[in-house]
Amino acid sequence: MAEWQYTKGLHDIGNGCWAWLQPNGGWGWSNAGLITDGEASMLVDTLFDLKLTGDMLDGMRQSVPQAASIGILVNTHANGDHTYGNQLVKDARIIASQGTANEFDHVPPTVFHDMVLNPGPFGRAGEFVAECFCPFDFANIVLTPPTEVFTGETTVMVGDKTVQLIEVGPAHTAGDTLVYLPEDKVVYTGDILFNEGTPIAWAGPVSNWIRACERILELDVDVVVPGHGPIADKQDVATMRDYLVYVSAETRTRYDAGMDFLAAAYDIDLGDYADWDAPERLIVTVQTLYDTFPDAPTPERAPIPYFELMKDFRVKHGWGTVHGAPCPCGRVH
Repeated sequence: MAEWQYTKGLHDIGNGCWAWLQPNGGWGWSNAGLITDGEASMLVDTLFDLKLTGDMLDGMRQSVPQAASIGILVNTHANGDHTYGNQLVKDARIIASQGTANEFDHVPPTVFHDMVLNPGPFGRAGEFVAECFCPFDFANIVLTPPTEVFTGETTVMVGDKTVQLIEVGPAHTAGDTLVYLPEDKVVYTGDILFNEGTPIAWAGPVSNWIRACERILELDVDVVVPGHGPIADKQDVATMRDYLVYVSAETRTRYDAGMDFLAAAYDIDLGDYADWDAPERLIVTVQTLYDTFPDAPTPERAPIPYFELMKDFRVKHGWGTVHGAPCPCGRVH
């Protein structure tokens, strides 16, 4: 595979396929894609706010004439860092899985907007949300949901180019979708792949996520565009699968020993994975695993759960803050 540079902006994969990358790939810094053939175009995901999405669209239009009018948008899942910019391409066909459509408004942007501007009333959870998301502007975002939904698999044509949409959720979220171009040997994974970053299983089951990685490994692909992190290949997908298998086994051992989910998360040695971005996400994945174990209690959860626990986990392990000090927002967290 080519040695792709991990730099912000548009990267030409070849044959009418592009990736838009946002280093460092941490909380909210997602990737997107552009697919063209003839005069036709498809956008894969938007970004976390209107400025970032607008800048991306401007950058694409400067380099790719077909991006002047996006005909199709595919949202790989419902998380805001892949959907909040949808209104800027609202005239496109917006396609997503039924699972994505079902949870599209689960966390409206006003929630993040309020917590970032005034985290105090939300306690430690508010502190961590502000720390993670203060670089983003959640004002004036109008949720713009899919106009077409599918289940399982469907095929969409971009000009004469075949694009297969493969639903592999629930896993990371309720409706994760792969965007696969068999003729070009390219797949856009959404957040099924966090390359060099710790995954977070909001929905699960984690076993589905492992199967989703296996599905990618079965595809005839050379280039893998992850939801976060550098452009990847199958080895990176295998590494993500191995992490999920490892964490699943380590979590089950601690569940069988009678630990609660939080004690289990603190007790797991991340080993070679400890250097990945945002290791505190382990907290959520361990709880999601517990949800699948027999007789495990399933507590009521807030719409944005776990942020207080992740804040404490990060501090406890001496990882400091998400952005360091000072944060790009000008504050020291």
